[in-house]
Amino acid sequence: MALLEILARTLEVTLPVFVMVFAGMGLRRIGWIDAAFVGTASSLVFKGTLPALVFLSLIRADLGVALNVSLLSFFALMTLLQFALVWLWSRHRAGASERGTYIQGAFRGNCGIVGLALAHAMYGDYGLSAGSVLLGLVIVLYNSLSVVALVVHRPGPSGGATTLGRNIATNPLIIAVVAALPFAALGITLPDWLMHTGDLFASLTLPLALLCIGGTLSIASVRTSGRTAVSASLCKMLWLPALATLAALALGFRGRELGLLFLYFASPTATGSFVMARALGGHAGLAANIIAMTTLAASVTVTLGIFTLQATGWL
Repeated sequence: MALLEILARTLEVTLPVFVMVFAGMGLRRIGWIDAAFVGTASSLVFKGTLPALVFLSLIRADLGVALNVSLLSFFALMTLLQFALVWLWSRHRAGASERGTYIQGAFRGNCGIVGLALAHAMYGDYGLSAGSVLLGLVIVLYNSLSVVALVVHRPGPSGGATTLGRNIATNPLIIAVVAALPFAALGITLPDWLMHTGDLFASLTLPLALLCIGGTLSIASVRTSGRTAVSASLCKMLWLPALATLAALALGFRGRELGLLFLYFASPTATGSFVMARALGGHAGLAANIIAMTTLAASVTVTLGIFTLQATGWL
């Protein structure tokens, strides 16, 4: 396949997702959406439409295909390794008050929105079903490890175990995953009218969420970002995705499994990391800068990563 044809196919996957993000930036700049809209819409996505999308994807999923134990195990082990490496590296790149935020920003990807949107664009129903199964693991790992990093590095006493348990037990996405598993495992079906209604509601998720991500980005914050934010962003968008992809290749992952792993590890820093940093005594300004930098960079790094993997024949 000619390189130009591969590039065109790659852009067909990545451009629609990132154009929606930049559209959100433009709409916020001209005043068509504002901070109140972004806050309300983000809450709707997190509490309603994204859990509905995950739930419906899972109950439709063929678990014999989507529930890939080797892929899930690799993702979990690689995430723990990345977390440990970033923890050690943060001692040389971040001050004591910034360390928890640095760790979270460097390893926690926006798999629930950007990763899932790209997986769906690239692999259709398989990307949505397998991506949703993987997202269940992502949610538990990322939330748990982020709380550990922020609580350990914040000043004063912490209620880490209580906070961690509450975050996991009340997370709408985790609830959606747990609720869907019996339906998928037992083959329980819902009435057609209910499925169609759910599909209409869930279809709001990706465009609304991508617009909200764009609406929260600030070019000014990128310009004022210091070396700490740059260092965390380089870890998130270059070094850690490269490490994970090379490890996956060495272990024999190819095709859509490799593509799904790359898309999730290469996703920009999760927007929820700002909320968690602020709630748990982290450095909210640093979190916002990392989110902005990685989201803007992802339009280039993810596109180049997919292009390279396709050109080499590994996808």
